[in-house]
Amino acid sequence: MKALSIIRAELKDSFIMALTAIVAHKLRSALTLLGILVGVFSIIIVMTSMRAMQQKIESDLNQLGGQTFVVQTWSPLHFEGGGSEQGYWRRKRINLDQAMELSRRVTLPLNVGVEDNGVANGQIISRYSKSPPNVQLSGETPGSFPAQNWNVARGRALLDSDEDGLRDVCVLGSTLADDLFPFASPLGERIELNGIKYTVVGVLEAKGNSQGGREDEFALIPITTAITRYEDKRWLNLSILVQARSAADYDNTVDQVRGIMRQLRKVPPGKPDDFEISSNDSLIEQMKSITYKIRMGISLVSSIALLAAGIGIMNIMLVSVTERTREIGIRRAIGAKKRTIMIQFIMEAVVLCEVGGVAGVALGVAGGDVLAILMDLPKVLPLDWVFIGLGICSLVGIIFGTYPAYKAAHLDPIESLRYE
Repeated sequence: MKALSIIRAELKDSFIMALTAIVAHKLRSALTLLGILVGVFSIIIVMTSMRAMQQKIESDLNQLGGQTFVVQTWSPLHFEGGGSEQGYWRRKRINLDQAMELSRRVTLPLNVGVEDNGVANGQIISRYSKSPPNVQLSGETPGSFPAQNWNVARGRALLDSDEDGLRDVCVLGSTLADDLFPFASPLGERIELNGIKYTVVGVLEAKGNSQGGREDEFALIPITTAITRYEDKRWLNLSILVQARSAADYDNTVDQVRGIMRQLRKVPPGKPDDFEISSNDSLIEQMKSITYKIRMGISLVSSIALLAAGIGIMNIMLVSVTERTREIGIRRAIGAKKRTIMIQFIMEAVVLCEVGGVAGVALGVAGGDVLAILMDLPKVLPLDWVFIGLGICSLVGIIFGTYPAYKAAHLDPIESLRYE
């Protein structure tokens, strides 16, 4: 117990002396910790931005209903390139005829929806108000509503008759409905996007998210209306949303859909699919894999900055040992142990690193939040990487401060007292 108290007192005294030494050499300390600040800042800003982006993508993917998978021409998270990928990008796009024929042939799914996502965007105008800019308009079939886990709060969803008749009707997300009709019911009202008018027939239940519910700011129209008004059929590329009846039927449903799609697209036996089937879990895992590789790459680059900063700290600490040789001699002469001298100099290196680390963390989190706001992503605080960054700072201080501390502790007391 007594030994523990002695060690605690030594650490406290070393910490105070370390702060005193840093304050006494402000410019030198500031230049030294700048390298640590840059290294930690680069790690934290990237991790904050990537965490925000990952949360946004996972939130968007999780909008799909239970046991739902998506059939698309290309995977939404495909980033590879090169000559071997030419066939991938030359795939025939999924058109409305293929999607409708698939929905007629399949027997296992609970629902099949077809989506033409983001056919138009802009500011939507009602007779009462205007929406923010760049509200997204998408073409949907009635089957998209259960597949996307959209529930109607007021009015009705899109119907087959809307699709067959190319009607100019729409269903609004809850936030958009509140923006356009703050004091009145939107049902039966006309709205206008880019000079084209639609009649509101329904409003969806709110989902909301960490961004204050802006994910509910969109409008849905019949897919046939969307294709006729906005699409060039040569470049039309649809997504098919398939909802299995249960978890037990999921794999069989995927197999049936894959088999019918291969028939419709005339894929020869033995050849790979010329389309992608993705689920929430597969896309989230793929996204995590991509962000992991990016994080590791940035961490490697940042570690080089931290290594350079560590070498700078070692150099400054060696200079400090030389400058304080007489002080070390006096302390040894009045009974200070080698251990005490080592602890003091290692503590000084660690405190120096931690000051730079704290500044780097603060700037990194602030910078990451600014990037998140600019990219319309939720703000996050990556606490795990904050502690990892500060832990790395302590490790750098210990590693690069040990040799100068050892050298200071093993100076000859008599020669030190004579040093001028």
